[in-house]
Amino acid sequence: MKLTTVFSRLIAAGFATMLSASMMTTSIRAEEDGSSPHYPINHPKPAHWSFSGPFGHWDLGQLQRGLKVYKEVCSSCHSLDLVPFRKLHDLGYSQAQVKAFAAEYEVTDGPNPEGEMFDRPAKPSDYFPGPYANAVEAASLNNGAAPPDFSLLAKARAPERGFPTFIFDVFTMYAENGPDYIYSLLTGYQDTPDGVEIGEDIYYNPYFIGGKALAMAPPLEDDLVDYDDGTAQTVDQYSQDVAAFMMWAAEPNLVERKSLGFKVMLFLIIFSILLYFTKKRVFTNLKD
Repeated sequence: MKLTTVFSRLIAAGFATMLSASMMTTSIRAEEDGSSPHYPINHPKPAHWSFSGPFGHWDLGQLQRGLKVYKEVCSSCHSLDLVPFRKLHDLGYSQAQVKAFAAEYEVTDGPNPEGEMFDRPAKPSDYFPGPYANAVEAASLNNGAAPPDFSLLAKARAPERGFPTFIFDVFTMYAENGPDYIYSLLTGYQDTPDGVEIGEDIYYNPYFIGGKALAMAPPLEDDLVDYDDGTAQTVDQYSQDVAAFMMWAAEPNLVERKSLGFKVMLFLIIFSILLYFTKKRVFTNLKD
């Protein structure tokens, strides 16, 4: 393939990307003129996360607080189907603490010798039980929409950042758009603006990715969950903590993955430099 052809295709691809970004910006502004808007209306607010960047790490204290917020508030509606209790050992809990924590839940097991299912205290090898028997029950109790499972939500709810930001994200190893979105959503409930119409029993939130309002009422309020470590008991802090916990639940190996990726990139850079000097030395000894 000719070099000019490759170059022209790269230019065309770049132009198409910029055009797509321009269209996205235009759609966000469409809320004001009555045309079809782009959601979320407001871009997620960036928050500080200990696990950001190539040298990030999990803040175990924050993850433990986030687990507490999930258990005392979120678990009444949202499941955590893909997380076993034994993984809580990664949050700094001992085996005895994990066992005691799991025993606070009941799971269905069986059949017994009589062929019947029965309930028993959960063990570390069990997974977090959901608040509903099935999706149909969950939907019937929540105005026809089953609350989403929390296991992968921090990865599934990650609004695109558009051009050219996503290019820099490759080098900064940015992976926090999911937690940014969750944090912004939980702290972003507002009174409905004048001229905006929403249905009954839904709540205006310009950070919601599915529309301008959602059925979930504001779940958090100050002093709702007691923190034993003296951390501020505010909606903002609760939101950050549970968002960090949800990111860990969705990708518990995030820190290790980014650390490995950084080491691989460093190796490739050094290897490329060595190859360059090797090639230069070999070709300087060759005669025409």
